[in-house]
Amino acid sequence: MRGDPLAGLLEGPRARGALMIRACFDPPWSVRVEDRAPLTVMLMVRGEGWVVPDDGERIRLAAGDLAIARGPDSYTCADAPGTPPQALILPGGQCAYPDGRLLNGSMDLGVRAWGDRLDGSTVVLIGTYLMQGEISGRLLDALPPLLSLGAEEWPCPLTPILMEEIARDEPGQEVVLDRLLDLLVIAALRAWFSRPEAAAPAWYRALADPVVGRVLRLVQDDPAHPWTVASLATKAGVSRAALARRFTDLVGEPPMTHLTGWRLALAADHLRTTEDTIGAIARQVGYGSAFALSSAFKRVYGVSPQEYRVGVGSGMGVGVG
Repeated sequence: MRGDPLAGLLEGPRARGALMIRACFDPPWSVRVEDRAPLTVMLMVRGEGWVVPDDGERIRLAAGDLAIARGPDSYTCADAPGTPPQALILPGGQCAYPDGRLLNGSMDLGVRAWGDRLDGSTVVLIGTYLMQGEISGRLLDALPPLLSLGAEEWPCPLTPILMEEIARDEPGQEVVLDRLLDLLVIAALRAWFSRPEAAAPAWYRALADPVVGRVLRLVQDDPAHPWTVASLATKAGVSRAALARRFTDLVGEPPMTHLTGWRLALAADHLRTTEDTIGAIARQVGYGSAFALSSAFKRVYGVSPQEYRVGVGSGMGVGVG
């Protein structure tokens, strides 16, 4: 991923046992989502509907359109903005009536299908990352609470594959769907970030600057190097003061603060995806010892690296990485 900041940003999604269903409805229909999931993808396969956030602009989805909602904010999916909710989606994939009574499977339609009837006039594929540790915190920070892509600007090649796979009941289906969900999210966000109006993060926009962009790439490509403001300024061909001022203006934080955040984000990813020791991870991300990494990590994440690893492994979703 050297020199490819978008790849570095999108490398994060790693679904594990994600919730993925076909929602099948006939109008009028409305579902209130209060599951606080970090990221949910909604792909309209047939019919049309609306995604109505508690705050912000509502989005209409036609067949082929896609929406991505970033938690923990709640929102409503419905055939029309004014349709009252008929069901609630709660944390852990639990479903209830609006009065709080559990649905107890009354809307289940078979393998990973839910709603009124399988041949309903509206079909939505929904994929939900259940734990915050499955998504890079840098990715989540880069996204608005709700975004959408129209079918005319991004025809999704994965729709027929997802529709076929989600109806299977075979060994390994969950892993296949997890990987397909990751591919769907990465492809969609790559298309979204390429749009001029996409609100990419400040550090991403700053990559276009000839000075700050070079420094950002140096830090991203070799985080373990013992960088200082002076050494980065030398590489960029400017003075320390000029770099510090320009970097802070464009990125929103000083160079060393950004470097620390990047190193700790990488450490969190290593804790989540490898069995490397804390000392080995420390060396990979630029800390001289396990103690140095642990001190910095706890200061930012509120838990030690070991507590973070245990929490993510147990499904508690500790930290954001």
